[in-house]
Amino acid sequence: MVLPTTFFGPISWYEQIARASEPIYIEAHENFQKQTLRTRCRIATANGVQTLTVPVSGSGSIKEIRVSDHNNWRHLHWQALASAYGSSPFFEYYADDIAPFFEKKWDFLFDYNLEITHKMCELLDIRTEIRLTDEFQGCSFNLHNDSKPYYQVFQSRHGFIPDLSTLDLLFNMGPEAIICLMKK
Repeated sequence: MVLPTTFFGPISWYEQIARASEPIYIEAHENFQKQTLRTRCRIATANGVQTLTVPVSGSGSIKEIRVSDHNNWRHLHWQALASAYGSSPFFEYYADDIAPFFEKKWDFLFDYNLEITHKMCELLDIRTEIRLTDEFQGCSFNLHNDSKPYYQVFQSRHGFIPDLSTLDLLFNMGPEAIICLMKK
């Protein structure tokens, strides 16, 4: 299976990796696509769903896209996460692992996303081997909204919101997140 690179990808993206019986490939040779999970993630806040977007510059190959320092986005994203998940059961437990992604500057989006993916797989206890494509193969992933319900901080206010960033699952379910990812 070939997946696109992603910024704190949705639950359905990590389900594909967690359930795979063979190595998963990340497409390393596609042209960058704007306004996709490559630069965006969705989180649940007190006011509903909020999209966090990494500002980028450049065009062409995904490996050539640069992370921009525009508008102090790292600080704003971290504040949004702390506000949304500060009262979740596992935010404090994982905050030190996630915070560096909003403190350190990254040159290239692909490298940034790949480091995020490796860290999230480690935290989620996903052991599937992840490889990069050697040449363009195209991606075989589509978002879906049929995530199995799990506890969410603002569920009583907004109902269960499916297929948010896997950060939502991690901060709300902690070590049990892998069980949620493996449910069919």
